[in-house]
Amino acid sequence: MLKRYKTMLQNSWIWIAGLALALSASQATSAAKATKKPVEWEALNPAFNGATFVNNPETCRICHQDPMDTYDETMHAQALKHTVTNGGCESCHGPRSKHIENPTQELAFEKLTPAQQSAVCLQCHEGGNRFGWKAGAHRANDVICLSCHSVMEKKSERALLAKASAPETCFQCHGEVRAETNKTSHHPVREGRMDCASCHNPHGSTPGLLVKNTLNETCYTCHTEKRGPFLWEHAPVRENCANCHTAHGSNHRNLLASKDSFLCLSCHSYGGHVNLPRYNRVSNPYGSGCVNCHIATHGSNHPSGAKQTR
Repeated sequence: MLKRYKTMLQNSWIWIAGLALALSASQATSAAKATKKPVEWEALNPAFNGATFVNNPETCRICHQDPMDTYDETMHAQALKHTVTNGGCESCHGPRSKHIENPTQELAFEKLTPAQQSAVCLQCHEGGNRFGWKAGAHRANDVICLSCHSVMEKKSERALLAKASAPETCFQCHGEVRAETNKTSHHPVREGRMDCASCHNPHGSTPGLLVKNTLNETCYTCHTEKRGPFLWEHAPVRENCANCHTAHGSNHRNLLASKDSFLCLSCHSYGGHVNLPRYNRVSNPYGSGCVNCHIATHGSNHPSGAKQTR
């Protein structure tokens, strides 16, 4: 009984310590949010020096009626009209007092560099899966938020995308990937069961902008049965799924990089086996080739599966 009481007491202290840690983390997060700095418009464009917020979107509507009508249907408009104190337009376009006095293009958003334009968006949209944006391949190639997102007009049902869907948005630049997804064997992107963001984080910084740190980890999010661990591993599988598969599409089954048996022969080309074309017993053209016998190509847990035959 005494032993049980001591155990319960220890568990209570562990629970209290965990709760205290969680509360301190929450307070730190809240403090970080509270000290978050707004965009320094003068630093982005010196022409903003001396400008003040008008805090009245209706002033903008006098000249910009048409774009504001389309903007009113967007997710931003619905959210900002209730939460932003400096009047929706100025959240992204900066203080407009000087523009009202002299309505030229001097303070236009387009005057900013690509990095500066993205900095405006990042005043609200930072952290989370955008944590690695500054070190990512998209930013390094001057891809900006507006390359993929439409702020002033609703063109998609989610994420303010520039096109109706994520694949269509990505295909604006990645035409070669569109061609691969049209091949016989492909991930179900065309069917709408997944999209580019299922495997890629466009705001990230990992190689290939993958949602995980490595290609294999990304594949394992769906293909968990291939993860292992296996008693008998297939070395190329453990190293990289792309050794055998092309993720965006292939004209060979199962997204293979080439025909089954010829893919195996790119590594296993030693003599004296039925897989070599010079022998009249070759298995290459028939059925699944090598996989007719070596069925556990991703790895085997069978005690006698050293050759992935079971």
